[in-house]
Amino acid sequence: MAPTPRITPHSAFKTLPLVDIRGLFCPRLADRIEAASALGAAASQAGFLYVTGHGVDPQVISRLKQRTVEYFAQPLEHKMQDYIGLSSNHSGYVPEGEEQFVEGSIDHKEAFDVGFDYLSLQGLRPMLGANRWPGLPGFQEDVKAYYEAVFSLSLTLFRGFALALGLPEDAISQHVTHPPSQLRLIHYPYSAQAPVDRPGIGAHTDYECFTILLPTAPGLEVLNGAGQWIDVPLVEGAFVINIGDMMEVLSNGTYVATAHRVRKVAQERYSFPMFCACDYDTVIAPIPQLLDPAVPSRYDPVSCGDHLYAQTLQTFRYLKQRVASGELKLPEDAKALSSFGRAAMVGES
Repeated sequence: MAPTPRITPHSAFKTLPLVDIRGLFCPRLADRIEAASALGAAASQAGFLYVTGHGVDPQVISRLKQRTVEYFAQPLEHKMQDYIGLSSNHSGYVPEGEEQFVEGSIDHKEAFDVGFDYLSLQGLRPMLGANRWPGLPGFQEDVKAYYEAVFSLSLTLFRGFALALGLPEDAISQHVTHPPSQLRLIHYPYSAQAPVDRPGIGAHTDYECFTILLPTAPGLEVLNGAGQWIDVPLVEGAFVINIGDMMEVLSNGTYVATAHRVRKVAQERYSFPMFCACDYDTVIAPIPQLLDPAVPSRYDPVSCGDHLYAQTLQTFRYLKQRVASGELKLPEDAKALSSFGRAAMVGES
């Protein structure tokens, strides 16, 4: 029997809204507020949207794609030298089957995960440290250039969401200095023999505040407010932005995390999600200015880093094995997977 989707506060959208965010870069506050209002309206309507006018250099994007294709074309034994389980900060190569959102279901993808390249020996955390970079020529330079470009964009979007909520512009971005924000380089291999419903990645919400996504081919689907899965086609020059768990909490449910998945791909597909979080020790709770007696807090506080770590411990095979052996343990008050986002699927497989 097919799982029954929960009805969400989102609209029954058939296409994602598109927002030109160039106004967020304007010196006039009124222009930034106008662009922020459009950003917030789209996030409330769908939790997913396209953005243009983002200012990221197309050459930086082109070099990222080139290095990614080169990396995944290597033999598996070469890529396994960069295996994520060998890292100290959860960075490196993720082979097919390593990550599972649903027990017993294998996501047909491979990935390379890059974090904030935190080089200091002070303040190290389970998800924060120096990246494990492969030796492929040009890979570190070009991937890091893209990371820095979208990290800068994320700060602009954090300020935009704050303005959209009627808050001071730096209300959220002041907590984003060296966060455990992760960039994933994902490869979905194409197979003509694969079943139509083969999961590239199972239905889930993202853990962080929001995601800046660059896909190279169709395959992404999002759940609308009527419980229908909606295709997300490519839009030239646009990023896809989606709300995650932590922004749902910060906004006290004004923005809700949206379930999404990747099904069978019709061609070789690469995807570059940048998961944008606050600093590791930030306590994520509804922002006080958004609360009053008529609108009380709907969420318990969570530690940003601990929440990310707990979710990661429950999805990666090498970490689940360490938890099972007693080498690692879940943070106190760790939440189960898909604890946020009323758009989550019930029993998705």
